[in-house]
Amino acid sequence: MPREKGRVLVAQNRKARHDYHIEDTFEAGLVLTGTEVKSLREGRASLVDGYAAVEGGEVWLHNVHIPQYTQGTWTNHEPRRVRKLLLHREQIRKLDAKTKESGLTIIPTALYFKDGYAKVEIGVARGKKSYDKRHSLAEREAKRDADRAIARQGRGD
Repeated sequence: MPREKGRVLVAQNRKARHDYHIEDTFEAGLVLTGTEVKSLREGRASLVDGYAAVEGGEVWLHNVHIPQYTQGTWTNHEPRRVRKLLLHREQIRKLDAKTKESGLTIIPTALYFKDGYAKVEIGVARGKKSYDKRHSLAEREAKRDADRAIARQGRGD
């Protein structure tokens, strides 16, 4: 069977951009078991409560929910197990240095297949305050209103 090409999105953490200022992003590979890959290929995963941590020179992904494969047997996986992320040593060093700063955390923003391999996009993020969230919403609304006005003027309304 030929390997697929391109990027096939499995799960996206839309709330991450609302709750955090994402300062930097990295693409990491995932160490998975067979039933986890099969469950991901069905498009089943949740990144909502997920985060990553640097422990002992390695990066680990916590609280990402990949449900059990429905056709699996006793070899099925634990849905919320801790999974190892595959990154270059220099990237791990950067992540470790950034998370030692106060207020920064590593969150998964997307889970996808890239050329047949399971990948996760992680972002170094700083939590937003409630007034920052309101400000972001107001900016988005103002941009949307401006775009509508430009479109209306282009149509001649």
